[in-house]
Amino acid sequence: MRILNVVPTYLPAVRYGGPIRSVHGLCAALAFLGHDVHVFTTNVDGAGDSNVPLGEPVSIDGVTVRYFPSRFLRRLYWSPPMKEALSREIPGFDLVHLHSVFLWPTWAAARIAEKCGVPYVVSPRGMLVKDLIARKSTLAKKIWIRAIEQHTLASATAVHVTTRKELDEVHRLGLGIRSALVIPNGVAGPTTESLRESSREDNDGEFVLFLGRINWKKGLDRLIRAWKLVPEVKLVIAGNDEESYQGRLERLADDIGVAERIRFIGMVEGEEKWRLLRQAALFVLPSYSENFGIAVLEAMLMGCPVVVTPEIGIAESVSASNAGVVAAGDPACFAAAVTELLRDRERRLEMGSSGRRLASSSYAWSGIARQMVAGYESIVEKRA
Repeated sequence: MRILNVVPTYLPAVRYGGPIRSVHGLCAALAFLGHDVHVFTTNVDGAGDSNVPLGEPVSIDGVTVRYFPSRFLRRLYWSPPMKEALSREIPGFDLVHLHSVFLWPTWAAARIAEKCGVPYVVSPRGMLVKDLIARKSTLAKKIWIRAIEQHTLASATAVHVTTRKELDEVHRLGLGIRSALVIPNGVAGPTTESLRESSREDNDGEFVLFLGRINWKKGLDRLIRAWKLVPEVKLVIAGNDEESYQGRLERLADDIGVAERIRFIGMVEGEEKWRLLRQAALFVLPSYSENFGIAVLEAMLMGCPVVVTPEIGIAESVSASNAGVVAAGDPACFAAAVTELLRDRERRLEMGSSGRRLASSSYAWSGIARQMVAGYESIVEKRA
């Protein structure tokens, strides 16, 4: 199949977290299976731009990527050169996969695909959550949904979600989607053999790790409040600071007297990330909303037991596989779950082994890509 993926940002803009890794993981796995996979994206990377060639195809892990400039209305990723390319190129693809909502590239590509009779799939990537919409830019998002997104989603051949929980959230908005593909994200581990094969048996784990964007929806405020109730152990927070939120968290930690036990280390990637996951006693993710939780899956792959909140899409799998504990986000409840596991090394090792087995067997990108191909093929066959 010839597949076009349209996404606002892409590698090397890793500051945007899990969605970037998930989209590229899927694209690379599809290309490995022999499909002709293309990506149209912008060069936006935070307040600056990625150092990439514009308009010219670049090959990344077998995926043909084209970057386009976004000089105005950057928050919407508006790009007239991308629109020209979409109008010219979309008729030559079997299917278009759109990886965002509330942003210009999805709107533009959906309209062009619809006009050309090319089927398209939309992945909301966790943004179609009623409570999340109510927390930030509520009026603007409601207007966008009514004026633009409702038509985009209702006209999509399918909406792709990563969990049943995310599908339920989409249905809560009553947008009249035709059909859904429920296919999880995958995970790819470290390239260094020593990290892939090393055991946690000799690791006593002197710290607890959070790994993700420093963003309000990750629940770091309640994690820091919980740390007041967790005895002695250090908390390492690794991630890119969004909207200067870290300063507020540091002040909170100082106000409640836990600043000395909390360390912010900035964004980590590659082998450094995998090493931290290998060394941590626990991985924690107390999000208010999370359609999937790719960082949880990465921790499980490294044999690190996890403590997560029920609002995370993969929480049900964590509980069912005994890969960790699902605890309410209330600071007292979350702290109790963390403390209990820190005091039980054997249970942590057992959970780590269970999580590693699940991540390796059920979430390898090769298997996820095959599921997606089956979904794509059913869509294309229906349109034939």
